[in-house]
Parts: sequence; structure tokens; C-alpha cells
Amino acid sequence: MKPVYLDYNATTPIAKEVADAMLPFLYTDFGNPSSAHSYGVKAKLAVEKARSQVAGLIGCNASEIVFTSGGTESNNYAIKGVAFANCTRGNHIITSAIEHPAVLEVYKYLEKNGFDISIVPVDENGTIKIDELKAAIRHDTILISVMHANNEVGTIQPIKEIAEIAKLHNIIMHTDAAQSLGKVAVNVNESGVDLLSIAGHKLYAPKGVGALYIRKGITLEKLIHGANHEQNRRAGTENVLEIAGLGQAAEIAKINLQANIAHYSETRDYLQKLLTEAFPSTKINGNYKNRLPNTLSISFKKIEANTLIGKLKNVAASAGAACHTENISISSVLKAMNIPIDFAMGTIRFSTGRETTIKDVEFAAQEIINQAMQLQKQGN
Repeated sequence: MKPVYLDYNATTPIAKEVADAMLPFLYTDFGNPSSAHSYGVKAKLAVEKARSQVAGLIGCNASEIVFTSGGTESNNYAIKGVAFANCTRGNHIITSAIEHPAVLEVYKYLEKNGFDISIVPVDENGTIKIDELKAAIRHDTILISVMHANNEVGTIQPIKEIAEIAKLHNIIMHTDAAQSLGKVAVNVNESGVDLLSIAGHKLYAPKGVGALYIRKGITLEKLIHGANHEQNRRAGTENVLEIAGLGQAAEIAKINLQANIAHYSETRDYLQKLLTEAFPSTKINGNYKNRLPNTLSISFKKIEANTLIGKLKNVAASAGAACHTENISISSVLKAMNIPIDFAMGTIRFSTGRETTIKDVEFAAQEIINQAMQLQKQGN
């Protein structure tokens, strides 16, 4: 049996339907979308079809979608774009303590350029503290950016409530939805967000493509300058091949959303059941009642995560901590949630996907249990 892949939050394989949709633009329909001849027209139509498909997934107008090179660029464009377009109005931005580095590193850059960043803490379940977010708002606050769902523990944030608070104070609201799209329902009009980041490779599309939803009326300072591609918002000849793939992936995600949610939940919950029955002392991280259906962050007490993962020859997963000679390096998310060190050091994230079967879960669980028990006997 081939190794069981349980790291779908890190990346997903390209779906067959997505690859099929991309093929024509790899071989025959290679035109530049800006060209007026038939080759260019075919490419342009493909880009606009994909734009409509992505818009359909999140419930917006196609004109509100701008294609990017991925979630990281989308986050950079959204946050820097708001910051520099509104710097005469204010220089204060609010975010959460559990954001992805593609957001937190942007704030480090902005702080060097005169912006003031407030980082709001989360509770033990990884949910942002709304009262502290409200208290952080100032007269010069121009942006609130909080991820929709956390990539490590799966906690889903109260984005609609946060967006309502932002609107009340005339503050722009951005959310990084890289992990949530295709796993839970996402609708920008229901949530009320102004900006939303998308990453293709989390959605069974290729790596290197993404999108940013920009609500009509929101002005961003350009991140990439050049010709007037993407409605004069993002310069650079469109990556037609991968944009077509992202569009197809978005359409599939919309059609199969409920079936996928049920499948993710079934496989994740079964894995959790098998592991917690074998190790009753384990700790499940994240908001138990409001987390991504495919995500299981589990902490094995006094077992070093990377050591366990290193022994899993037939299971792919991600560690939440790493032990070094003199210290233990714990992820910023687990630190923000105040996970006790004995548990944090043994935290592993398992994330299931469309291809994960019950047989896969049983096979993986058995190997995880066997190796974890050996480490316990050895005292890790």
C-alpha cells in the first residue's frame, strides 16, 4: 500500500478534471489574452470563464476577482494595498495572533514603514477574543484582517461578526480564506468582508495561482506595476494555464461542497476516534464545534512530534513543534492558544482530503498508534 497522505492542508493534488481543463492551454491555445487575434481571444475567454467560476464559488461578481500568483500575493496585495491607499486616513491595522506567516510577515514590513499593528489574542480554542478586538479599534484604524479558518488547528473565526464591527467603524475587512474554500461554505456577501484571499493549491488547483476578491468600491494601491492587466489592478500577462485550472477547481468545489464536507468529517472523525481510543490522554486542539471538517490537530502527551513523524514511513502529516538541542520550538498558533508544553511538543496536524478512504484512515491510525506506543515505552 502506498503511503497515506494526510497533509491536505499543506497542499492538494491537482484534480483530474482540473488537469483536463488546463491541457488545451498547455499545447494549442497558447495565445496572450491581450492579443486581438483568435489565439488571444481564446485565452481571454478562458480567463474570463475562470473569473466567473471563482466568483460563483464565493458569491460575488466576476469583476470583483483579480488573479494572482497565490495566497501569499493575495494577502500582500490586500493588506499593503489597503495600507498605502489609506495612509492619509490612518496607519493602524488590527489582526489576530494566529495568522499565517503570509499575513504576519506583511505586518512586520508595514511596521518598518510607519504603520501601527495591534495583534488580538485568541482563547484556548483558537477563537479570536471579540471584546479585545473591539477594544483595539481606534479613530485611525483602517483595516481589520483575520483569517477565516486556521491552517493548523482548523478553528473557524466569527468573520461575519467581525465584518459587522468593521463596517460600524468604517474599517475595511480582509480575510485569508485559503484553508476554508472547498471545505466550508464561503459567501462574501453573507460574511460582509471587503477582501478575501484564495490559494489555488489548497483547492485541488495548481501551485502558483490564486485570486483576491476586491469588493466594488474598495481601492487598493497596486502591488505589481506594469501594463493594465487584470482590470489595471495587477500587472503581468495572465497565467492562462493555471487560471483555467483554478476556475475549474472552484466550479467543482461549489458543486461537490456538501458531499465533500460529509466525507471530510467522516474520515477526520474516524481518525480522531481511533487515536483517542488508543491514547485517552491526547488533547484535541481547536474549536471542537466550529473547525474545518477535515482538520485534526492532536497532541500526544510527552511525545516529540517530529520524532513520531520521522517514524511514520507510510503516513504524511505535519508537526506543530520541533525539539532542538537546547529548546522546543512550538508554532506561534499553539503558543497563542497557550497549549501546555507537554502537549504542544507532541502536536501533529492530520488533514484528510477527497481521496482519503476509511481504509486509508485505518491503515494510518495503526501505524501512528504502533509508533507512538513505542516512543512512550522508550520515554521518547
